[in-house]
Amino acid sequence: MAERLSLRDYQRALAVRLREAETRHTAFKLGLQIGADDWLIDLADVGEVIPVPEITPVPLTRPWFRGVTNIRGNLYGVVDFPAFLGGAVTPIGEQTRLLLIGEHYRMGSALLVTRSLGLRNPALLQAHAPDAARAPWAKGRYSDAEGRSWQELDVPQLVQHPDFLGVAS
Repeated sequence: MAERLSLRDYQRALAVRLREAETRHTAFKLGLQIGADDWLIDLADVGEVIPVPEITPVPLTRPWFRGVTNIRGNLYGVVDFPAFLGGAVTPIGEQTRLLLIGEHYRMGSALLVTRSLGLRNPALLQAHAPDAARAPWAKGRYSDAEGRSWQELDVPQLVQHPDFLGVAS
């Protein structure tokens, strides 16, 4: 016969499991290829990563602002992130992805990225001194055991920066 458990004990055990799951979930970061560079982003800052839907261009905007797209009835402004960083315009292909910025920012913004590289464990990365000439939205630099260099994206800094918000040409 199953052991009886009081509601209070059940709620405590559930709260502990939820905290543990939350800790495990946020411990990992999402790896992205942006142009030729590898970037990391906190999972808490990501709404979704999806294949690139149809994007409608918007006239009189900067070359890195690709336009708007409709995702399940919501409009998102699409920023070609490699182009925003000064690189080439991203060709849309099979591995190109659209990263929706987390809804808690209330931005309705999406980043076009070259491809998603999956989850990365920061505990397996070696931190490096920050670059003095780094952009305000570049949080930290890391390298992995394979010698790959990673830059961490600071989404709160990015979505507040005037360069990111100024899409009009």
